[in-house]
Amino acid sequence: MPCAAKPELLLPVGNIESLYAALEGGADAIYLGLKAFNARGRASNFTNSQFAAICQLAAQKHVKVYVTLNTVIKNNELPDLLDTLQFLSEQRIAGVIIQDWGVFSLMRRYFPKLVAHASTQMVNHNSVGANHCQQIGFKRVVLARELTIKELQLIHQRTNIETEVFVHGALCYSVSGLCLFSSYLGGAGANRGLCTQPCRRFYNCQGQKRTFFSMKDNQLIDKIKDLAQMGVSSLKVEGRLKSGEYVYTVAQAYRKVIDDEMVIDSVDDLSRPKTQWFMGRSIAESIADNPNTGLLIGKVTDCHDGTIVFTTNIELSKGNRMRIRTDADTDQNAFVLDNFRVVDGVCTAKGFRGNATAGTDIYLTAFRNQKFGTELPTSGRHDVRMPLAMKKNIIGNIRKQLTAKPKSATIVRIDNLDWMQCAALQKADIVVLSLPMLEWQNFLTTNKINGSMLQKIWFELPPFVSETQIERVRKFCSALAQKGVNRFVLSHLSQSAMLPPHSRFATNEAVYAYNDAAAQWLKQQGAEWFCSPAENEYENLLTGACREAVIPVYFRPRLFTSRMPIKLSTNQFSDERKNRYQRHRVNGLTIITPEQPVCITQYANKLRGKGFGRFLIDLTFEPTDNTHLTRLLKLLATSEGIQGTSAFNFKKGLR
Repeated sequence: MPCAAKPELLLPVGNIESLYAALEGGADAIYLGLKAFNARGRASNFTNSQFAAICQLAAQKHVKVYVTLNTVIKNNELPDLLDTLQFLSEQRIAGVIIQDWGVFSLMRRYFPKLVAHASTQMVNHNSVGANHCQQIGFKRVVLARELTIKELQLIHQRTNIETEVFVHGALCYSVSGLCLFSSYLGGAGANRGLCTQPCRRFYNCQGQKRTFFSMKDNQLIDKIKDLAQMGVSSLKVEGRLKSGEYVYTVAQAYRKVIDDEMVIDSVDDLSRPKTQWFMGRSIAESIADNPNTGLLIGKVTDCHDGTIVFTTNIELSKGNRMRIRTDADTDQNAFVLDNFRVVDGVCTAKGFRGNATAGTDIYLTAFRNQKFGTELPTSGRHDVRMPLAMKKNIIGNIRKQLTAKPKSATIVRIDNLDWMQCAALQKADIVVLSLPMLEWQNFLTTNKINGSMLQKIWFELPPFVSETQIERVRKFCSALAQKGVNRFVLSHLSQSAMLPPHSRFATNEAVYAYNDAAAQWLKQQGAEWFCSPAENEYENLLTGACREAVIPVYFRPRLFTSRMPIKLSTNQFSDERKNRYQRHRVNGLTIITPEQPVCITQYANKLRGKGFGRFLIDLTFEPTDNTHLTRLLKLLATSEGIQGTSAFNFKKGLR
């Protein structure tokens, strides 16, 4: 366990103004992204030239720089990724925050001087994950936000790796790295840095229209002493999409608490209502009834010809930033006050380019009465690229290790033991058993599974194993091995450390193998097979050399995987476009799936013709039905589809 010391204050930098705000506000370290490969694609981010200048400026201020390279990488992006890593290797940076196993593999082998930090998108939520990261070469792990104080204490008692904890800013409803909702709705993937924030939208449940999944903002300013004492290395403020004013205001408050141990209960950052979520006493109050950011100041009374009229009860100034929130949560209704006048509590502002209807709430989101720098000093060399021959050699070597054509296999995933009585299941080559923890003992005691079926079973571990559940999982895996099942499907690569000796393992869709470098890494770690991500696309599959990935051809994608329970009067709800969804509760997690399944069995022959031969039929969340499974197996064999299903990103692509 790291010794207790004053933790660093790590601040977000999404534009030049927020850079100067962070430096003036008291940052020990900053994190920022380049124009590509970072999980805040909607932030301004920085060119190579700007980044080089920032590194020089930060060095002069004795402030560390961490760069976010925390998206999954497509196969055709690997050459550009290598250029980016080459550029970063020549800059003054303290760490690279990453999600993709392929990025880690390339850094480890070809750029050993770059320091790796495991992004929160890697879903490290227990000491097993933290220790695994340390063993393979990470210096720091950014822990999941869904942890209790007790869990965090236990993690720090059981690991020596540096830890980074989010203490302020926006929260995602889903566990970071396990959200597919934005990707499902339009191909703008959260794992690609393009999240459209479906958790902030309105949904309908039995006539009730609410933002059921919109989280309040995280605020742990009164927990700083506790976090420091347990050994947290870095206190991270979320907000690369925020203004410089926000960054400075939050920085100043946390700086005072860290340095002077001042007692501050709240930070007025003109953002959403605050919560301590799992770090607090009650998680039930963590959902925001009103998802808007900012201070509610009045209502729109009229909008026409570029002029908006609204009531207000506060004094406004030129430069104030305003926002009108629509159900779709678009950004086009944000504007800055310039040409305006206020008479008797009614503001008339010209130059408004958005849309607004009478009665709509209007919010003040930034005073903008503080000015920060907008220019950067000139930088040194920034056109650094890896030599073309070297890039071709690296990628060529990866591809050579992935050219073997695998043996064809049909894999069926089930989530209850009733499926074992279905005759059609005998036709599967592999059966992935994804039982809820409450049914684990039933599997150990059942005598209804014959020996041939037992040899087909691979047991799947859950995606979130809390610190207090680790020993239970270890004991169960040992009991499984004694029963003759020593084959496991991991939802997190670190779970291999929970398995008994001589176990075999594979990895599921949650362990991202989105490119050849990631596929190669999983094979090197001992995975006998691995799944293509649920949000993968046909073009990306073909661009790579790997043909060993298991392709999910029928499934209900887990759009949200959350530790946060949700108040719904029924398990069914819909969005504004009448798309319907289901709520499930499994192992203490809330899982949201679409009512409409994804089916791409019609492309099976096309995939076979390109060398793929391993396919997954996922019956999780489906009622037991031998006829249904028989039909799916036939459709897979004949390469036919099902009308009324979705192809997810398979053809439309993932941006």
